Amino acid sequence: MRIDGLQTLTLLDYPGKVACTVFTSGCNMRCPFCHNASLVCGEVPPFMGKEEFFAFLKKRTGVLDGVCVTGGEPLLQPDFLVETMKLCHQEGIHTCLDTAGCGLGDYEEILSHTDLVLLDIKHYTPQGFRTVTGRDTGEWQKFLAAVQAHGVPMWIRHVVVPGLTDGDAHLQGLLEFISTLRNVRRVELLPYHTLGVHKYHTLGYPYPLEGVEPLAKDALAGWQEKFEQAFPHMD
Repeated sequence: MRIDGLQTLTLLDYPGKVACTVFTSGCNMRCPFCHNASLVCGEVPPFMGKEEFFAFLKKRTGVLDGVCVTGGEPLLQPDFLVETMKLCHQEGIHTCLDTAGCGLGDYEEILSHTDLVLLDIKHYTPQGFRTVTGRDTGEWQKFLAAVQAHGVPMWIRHVVVPGLTDGDAHLQGLLEFISTLRNVRRVELLPYHTLGVHKYHTLGYPYPLEGVEPLAKDALAGWQEKFEQAFPHMD
């Protein structure tokens, strides 16, 4: 179990809640636009232990509305994830899982203690998914099926990268794919940015998308409106 970061208070990571965000280490995807290279590769020393984190949660009972567990990929630490979600519910705290959906299984137990899934859809076709992540869709499809079976509400996010996950045909395909899913509360299109480039340079890694310009915030306004019409925001 690795906890590599803790944001003690946030109004952003768990929509509609006063929350904290715990960052887990490790990821089994290698997305070229990742902005958390140090977490993905486990290049930072552990921030705190499990018992220390659980003690923090208990002290914040009555202050926090929610806890968001993110990464890296939190599904790679299923035992810790289940323990955390159970403790949160015991303390009356809502739970949010921020994930790309590729873990080690045990999804049913994890989701039975999860109030909201923030799902980062890397791509919606098998070929595109492999291009972006370096792996096939098998495990992702298992997780997606489990979320559907449990009826856990989903907020979906998709990073729009020039030359990789952009263009009208791609975004129309994404909209049609998401339309086949149940319990989608909102879809957010996230414009590609370069805020994580310096982390690669600091670690001595080449940045895979060197030279790709960030996407302007308003570049996706028209498509974001289409998604909001298709999936009206629901709390």
